Amino acid sequence: MAGQAEAVADPRDVISDAHRWRVLWVLLVAIFMSLVGVSIVNVALPSIQEGLDASDSDAQWVLAGYALTFGVVLVAAGRAGDLMGRGGLFVLGVGVFTLASVAAGLAPNADALNAARFVQGVGSGLVNPQGVGMIQQYFRGAERGKAFGYFGSVVGVAVGIGPVLGGLLIQLGGPEIGWRLTFLVNVPVGLLCLALALRWFPRPLLRRVPAATDPDAPKASRSLDPVGSLLLGLAVLATMFPFVEGRSSGWLWLLLPVGVLLAWVWVKWEQHYRATGRSPMVNLDIFGIRSFTNGSIIVMLYFLGMTSIWVLVAMYFQEGAGRSALQAGLVGVPSAFISAVAAHWAGSRVIRYGRKVVIGGLLFALAGLALSITVVLLRAQGLASEWWLVLSLALIGVAQGAVISPNQTLTLADVPLDYAGSSGAVMQTGQRIGTSIGIAVITSAAFAALGVSGSWSAAIVVGFGLIALVVLVALAFAVKDQRDRMRTT
Repeated sequence: MAGQAEAVADPRDVISDAHRWRVLWVLLVAIFMSLVGVSIVNVALPSIQEGLDASDSDAQWVLAGYALTFGVVLVAAGRAGDLMGRGGLFVLGVGVFTLASVAAGLAPNADALNAARFVQGVGSGLVNPQGVGMIQQYFRGAERGKAFGYFGSVVGVAVGIGPVLGGLLIQLGGPEIGWRLTFLVNVPVGLLCLALALRWFPRPLLRRVPAATDPDAPKASRSLDPVGSLLLGLAVLATMFPFVEGRSSGWLWLLLPVGVLLAWVWVKWEQHYRATGRSPMVNLDIFGIRSFTNGSIIVMLYFLGMTSIWVLVAMYFQEGAGRSALQAGLVGVPSAFISAVAAHWAGSRVIRYGRKVVIGGLLFALAGLALSITVVLLRAQGLASEWWLVLSLALIGVAQGAVISPNQTLTLADVPLDYAGSSGAVMQTGQRIGTSIGIAVITSAAFAALGVSGSWSAAIVVGFGLIALVVLVALAFAVKDQRDRMRTT
């Protein structure tokens, strides 16, 4: 299957150079909106609890509900875009996300807010795989790496701006109105994105999917594979749910083996579906492509470990150092903007240097973690300020930029274009599962260390130490992939 990704599958994939870059800017606006919408909420939770008289469980579901629906719909949405047209599914997703933001901002109670967050997750799950698929569809070679570099730059800026913007809006609007503004701020961005998409996206936005009984249908019927979509969605739900809610209900961990069983049933169904001459939701042959398999494992491990850094830093600054939520948000801003610069630099060079860029990024991550642990230990001895973490976390910013987007470019390079959306969504699903597992396990270990020692320094050392171990495993896979590439060239 290697090399098929560069084939043009449809005449509509051929658009002018200026046109494809306009399409990219629309995609980046949407990604910016969805990521800011997530990172803002992290600092708004205390205000939401106060404004709606919400319980701790309600507040937890503001985050968990979005994560669950986002992860569940990703692959099915990616495959639907491959078959029906990515532009149309993208516009639908932006519309759903924008309307859900209005509903969240005007929510009269916690139940209404959480329902809106579930719908927001669906909208984001529709948007993200179309963005990855359209970059695959319209860009080739070095230009694709550059496009993913811009993608990574927007991710870095959005993640950094979100908490600070959230803190400013809450201060501006107060405890009752401020948290509502953190949702409503998405609305003008969403409307702008819809207007640009309708103006610039190639037509038609949607295309008809031939049914199995259609005489014009190809031999491999282009079915949406609803059974496969349902099985995979349930498998992802059963896997993620215990990690986002299992602390309050121990029996939920019984869902983990159910998730594994459902994943096995899904694989068997996909094999059967293909054997009958139809087109499965995910072409399982993609896992035979070493670069795809290795890259998917690398990114899942990376998100399993590194996502917890900012959760731990926020808790350390507020509860360990007595700083405000706004100050806790500000500490990550330099890292986020360094990430944006690093992503652009790495995206422009990843085709030339390959997985070496990712290996370098993982080494920066390990250095940043080691220096951050050193700063925390020195502060515990009264020899340093917690603000020195701004410098050590800058290395984490370099890692973010050098790992995420370059790894995505390399992982999808040899995937057939017909499966660009669903393959990218498989990667993103791995990210979501890794994030859920990592935050649950690593923060639990940090809290356990805090309970035993009573020291936030010990908690950070344990948490960051576990993250470093996960990054070391990811580094081993990156080195393995680089060696595989060298043997085949």
